Amino acid sequence: MTAETTRLSHRAETGLIIGVDVGGTFTDVFFLNEDTNTAGVAKVPTSRPDQSVGFLAGIGQQASDKQTIATVVHGTTAGTNALLERKGARIGVITTEGFRDVLEMRRRDRPRTWGLWGRFEPIVPRDLRLEVPERILADGTMHVPVDIAAVERAARALIDAGCQAVAVLFVNAYANPTNERAAAAAVRALWPNDHVTASSEILPEIREFERFSTTALNAYLQPEIGGYLGRLESALKGDGFGGEFLIVQSNGGVMSVDTAKRLPVRTALSGPAAGVMAAGYIAQAAGFANVITGDMGGTSFDVSLIADGRTVLSPQTSIDYGMVVRTPMIEITTIGAGGGSIASVDKGGMLNIGPESAGSTPGPVCYGKGNDRPTVTDANVVLGRINAEQPIGGGLDKLDRRAAIQAIKTHVGDPLGLDALAAAEAIILVANARMAGAIRLVSIERGYDPKRFALMPFGGGGALHVGALMEEVGLGQALVPRYPGVTSALGCVIADMRHDFVQTINATVPTVDIETLAQAIDAQSTEGRGLLADAGVALERLDTIVELDMAYVGQTHTVIVPFAKAVSADGDVRPFDRAAIAEAFDTAYRSVYGRLLAGGVPRLLNVRTAVVGRRPKFDLTVLAPKAGGTVGQAQRGSRPVYAGGGWHDTAVYDRLTLPVGAQIGGPAILEQPDTTIFIDPGLIGQVDRFGNLIITRVGEDI
Repeated sequence: MTAETTRLSHRAETGLIIGVDVGGTFTDVFFLNEDTNTAGVAKVPTSRPDQSVGFLAGIGQQASDKQTIATVVHGTTAGTNALLERKGARIGVITTEGFRDVLEMRRRDRPRTWGLWGRFEPIVPRDLRLEVPERILADGTMHVPVDIAAVERAARALIDAGCQAVAVLFVNAYANPTNERAAAAAVRALWPNDHVTASSEILPEIREFERFSTTALNAYLQPEIGGYLGRLESALKGDGFGGEFLIVQSNGGVMSVDTAKRLPVRTALSGPAAGVMAAGYIAQAAGFANVITGDMGGTSFDVSLIADGRTVLSPQTSIDYGMVVRTPMIEITTIGAGGGSIASVDKGGMLNIGPESAGSTPGPVCYGKGNDRPTVTDANVVLGRINAEQPIGGGLDKLDRRAAIQAIKTHVGDPLGLDALAAAEAIILVANARMAGAIRLVSIERGYDPKRFALMPFGGGGALHVGALMEEVGLGQALVPRYPGVTSALGCVIADMRHDFVQTINATVPTVDIETLAQAIDAQSTEGRGLLADAGVALERLDTIVELDMAYVGQTHTVIVPFAKAVSADGDVRPFDRAAIAEAFDTAYRSVYGRLLAGGVPRLLNVRTAVVGRRPKFDLTVLAPKAGGTVGQAQRGSRPVYAGGGWHDTAVYDRLTLPVGAQIGGPAILEQPDTTIFIDPGLIGQVDRFGNLIITRVGEDI
């Protein structure tokens, strides 16, 4: 894809800032050059198996001289893919006697809701999970000091077994890390690399399974992610790059490369998180407080909800069944319904979409790279919605529509008794139904009225399905950003630095030690500010956010209690008392459940502190269309598009040259190098002052 350029408003000279999002099919790049007052985008095929090749190729679209780059920010799915495909390192575990099977026992769940069957294999085989004598009680009391000689024997055994990394997992290390720290030090003295992880360093929080799982997964990813980031860093420096290299976290913030190598588990869902951050920023500027994001890439469809301008953070997630990651991350629902998702008919005659994807290699049938099974992209090409003569993403001169027609007829049409056009439309309908279900899951099923929300489709394929999703879910309108195909890469550029910490307190409010709690908050705030200072990144300000995990005694599930009274604007711990904690809990609990429990005793389980370094943002009007154009000048002719069971003569526009205020009625196709937008019949789109496209139903106010 040729890099697109648009003028920026004047800002201080700070150099070239680049955001790179590596997806399953394409690697997306957003350039912000404040020295030359230009911005640009690029899209190149993701390289397999080494994603660093596509990463560097994307940057090279507009930055052949790496010395001109001030900052590179990277959102990656490398960690997620390694977990899903189980391609992490061979690792070992050193744990407390009697606890080697925690990773296998998990919680009382199973891979399938119905039926007492199914199996799970932990990422660490049982013979590589070794026990040593040690015991800390739940209240932090030292019961059995760790046997260092046993730890050293276990470490040597794991090295001899070919382990590349090791996790030290002691059962109550969250309450007192003395034994675990001593064991980790002994292992590090013997281990041949830096890949030694201790649970008290990763997640000093109660509940051993979640702590063990998160720590083991961190060790599992360290060699893979560390090697990948190391190759990128070396390649950039080898080309003369001397600026900042930052990595997007699952919480929507960014961290240094050194931190990412040490804590790779925090990069799970890194790329999708950057997209949600960009969506929130774009929506706020455009005047939308409530949006539902729909990131449709080549492999997946990722959905997240932003209500009243706030993204939803989840304390943990599962990457596939049984692999639990407990670290704050933006709540994202993912389904296998991307442009490369393969359509098939099962033995019962049901049409299915995904979860298997053609990816970037070999890609959809129309790419002509050897795949013969139809995908969602093939269906859009057959229906005329994607221009076969001008494919996005570079690397192809044109798409093979004939091959796509034949594949759809063979694998979908013939089994269902449909012609190729009807089969292609059926593929789109099923894909839309699956995506609509994901949107309902984060909205209607959580009590939100979809009429109050605007859909923000992005990714390479999201804007092709915007009208159908508005109709199926009942969304009020849609907001299509200026560069939908590289929204996640744009999110990398605007994401703030962020570090999250947690410490278990586990005391009732009447008995909590205020001094201990204050010291924990102060220690977390100090460590976070130190990490931000070490990163050497230019920041506008620092914010410290304190939250408490609380519940009534006897309850398992906690509520998140914002506790702004704990810190000042400078991050210093303020004086507070038990009454302030109780008041904050009452407010949070009532907002969630509508009432308090008379006579209930509140319990404080964990204290969480986030230290956020706000990076400079850019004015989105820099992406607005140049003045002086007209709708007529933007039209590039017309072509037939199949929709609703028939062909429509559909006007085609160059989306990036449409002027501010332009109104386009459906059916219409808007093309740009990073995506294609389809405005369905009965809808109308209008370009706002940022270059976004606001889509509403005909007759409704924009």
